[in-house]
Amino acid sequence: METWAVVIEAPLDASLRRVELKPLAADEVLIETLWSGVSAGTERLLWSGRMPPFPGLGYPLVPGYETVGRVIDAGSEARGRIGETVFVPGSVGFVEVKGLFGGAAQRLVSASSRVATLDPAWGETGVLLALAATAWHALAGGPGPELVVGHGVLGRLLSRLALVRDGVAPTVWEIRPERRLGAKGYAVVDPATDDRHDYRVICEASGAGAALGGLIERLGRGGEIVLAGFYDAALSFDFAPAFMREARLRVAAEWTHTDLAAVVALLSEGRLDLSDLITHRRRPDEAATAYAQAFDDPACLKMVFDWRGLDDAHGLPQAGNV
Repeated sequence: METWAVVIEAPLDASLRRVELKPLAADEVLIETLWSGVSAGTERLLWSGRMPPFPGLGYPLVPGYETVGRVIDAGSEARGRIGETVFVPGSVGFVEVKGLFGGAAQRLVSASSRVATLDPAWGETGVLLALAATAWHALAGGPGPELVVGHGVLGRLLSRLALVRDGVAPTVWEIRPERRLGAKGYAVVDPATDDRHDYRVICEASGAGAALGGLIERLGRGGEIVLAGFYDAALSFDFAPAFMREARLRVAAEWTHTDLAAVVALLSEGRLDLSDLITHRRRPDEAATAYAQAFDDPACLKMVFDWRGLDDAHGLPQAGNV
């Protein structure tokens, strides 16, 4: 089998081209992609060449781990899933390209156990489940944050989930005026206007690791900083301020299927709001342009590739932006 895929050939070099898929195993499914999201964290690092080393990482590679699609075929042990709408957290089902992430392709091969059934009515918002699960994982390790740093999609989801889980609205810091809009039940402020220095839990969701030292100085005694972003450089801080506050540091690792199940349940119950988070849409053959906008335009919260209608012979329909 072959499929169209977004392939990052090398840093700053992406294109849509044909790649070969592995044959289906008995417990695997074949998914036709409807939408795939662009990650402003890990995908930015893959695109720029600043991604820290990981086993299996290299170029050329298929990026993406935020995919919604439909199961169109399956191995003998997974035939019952044909027809389901599913969330796919990436794929390693490619032959000649790296698939450490592997979600940005027209068709995907994945183990049936890795994909989660979705309500088709959720449409493109299903691509946000990975970020929602990431936010839930960051919250699940302790008390909710009193301060969230960054009002991108992850910061917004952290704030919304904190309200759902704890009923307490965090303060959110955002340095870019364009990103201070869109708050739902919590306040977003310029950090320069906040003089509080007794936060018990701060959740860092901006990926700006250089700010760690300043955040420690905003903690109360025994306070905790949760690192929920992804950081490409070494993190450092002065010991004395951390010592005086007896500060704690927690890294929120990769989300699990338990986290995914939790946010799917919240969506099903109508308790989690994913509206207004997807702001831009592009065709997959516009990958290079889409990446530039997704990573450089403050107005772009979330970029999504629209794979619907991809025709092997005649190319792609227009998708456009909102």
